[in-house]
Amino acid sequence: MSNNPTGHLASWSRRNVDIAVLPFILLAVVALMMVLTGGGFLSSENLGALMAEIPELGLLSLGMMITMLTAGINLSLISSTNLAGVSMGLIMTQLIPAGATDGQTLMIVLLAIVVGMLVAAFLGFVNGVLIAYVGLPAFLTTLGTMILYEGITLSITKGFVISGYPPAFEAISAGNFLGVPYVLLLFVAGAITMSYLLNRRPLGRQIYMIGSNEMATRYSSIDTRKVLVKTYVISGLFTGLAAIIMTSRFNSANARQGSSLQLLTILIAVLGGTDPNGGFGKVSGMVLALLIMQFLASGFNLLGISSFMTTALWGIMLIVVLGYRFMMTRKQMS
Repeated sequence: MSNNPTGHLASWSRRNVDIAVLPFILLAVVALMMVLTGGGFLSSENLGALMAEIPELGLLSLGMMITMLTAGINLSLISSTNLAGVSMGLIMTQLIPAGATDGQTLMIVLLAIVVGMLVAAFLGFVNGVLIAYVGLPAFLTTLGTMILYEGITLSITKGFVISGYPPAFEAISAGNFLGVPYVLLLFVAGAITMSYLLNRRPLGRQIYMIGSNEMATRYSSIDTRKVLVKTYVISGLFTGLAAIIMTSRFNSANARQGSSLQLLTILIAVLGGTDPNGGFGKVSGMVLALLIMQFLASGFNLLGISSFMTTALWGIMLIVVLGYRFMMTRKQMS
């Protein structure tokens, strides 16, 4: 980054302007989809589907965003989610005895959730230690652990799907409070918590500082290694929350579930204003980008556009957004 303070302020100002444009893009997407789908976009069925689908992708995107703020990345996001989901599935399918009471079933479901969250946090911890203490690049580290975690999950499941969970677990994705799905409330709570952490807590400021200039942060008497480990543990915890939703919604878990979401989490983070080089990003921008992407995906589905074509469009969008960020950064530095 430039050592010019004026340049830094101009860069932050430009990025805030980029985020401020997102609400207008969102409104334009909604209007376009309403026209193209003949009003079907705002049907109760479609809105219900959107409220059910947004949370898991949103939680995963939050997990991706926080690592990118440190100029890192978490490519093991989906494989961590699947391993956590399989861990929960094994406990529920193996430990609930025949004829178990509702109380016994609920206790085992809670145990499965706790174990799933601990597994997800541990996988994030492994990533953090390899990056912070061993000194491996985040991209290569999480690429390696992505393959490792997927391999472990495949070894456990032998490539099969683990399914057949109790109604108490299925209720997580199916239930609602005053018409609002539990999973959507969970995502909102997660987004608020992440925003509070980044904007109100010392750890959040340290995460931004590391992304801006890790060397200078280290010389500021901040233990950057501990901060990085905490960052990846938090990312892991968000994959654990996503695993709960995903496993409950599909009533199953396997080694390759949700693999198409990996690209989307990166795209949503970058489209929402998170700098791939670290140091800048806001939860509000990420949430707006999430809504834009989900509304587009829903509209494409209603229009009958194939999922393969949609995935290709996401790739094009990511290249365009990254190209724009790169050009703006070069312009700022010149």
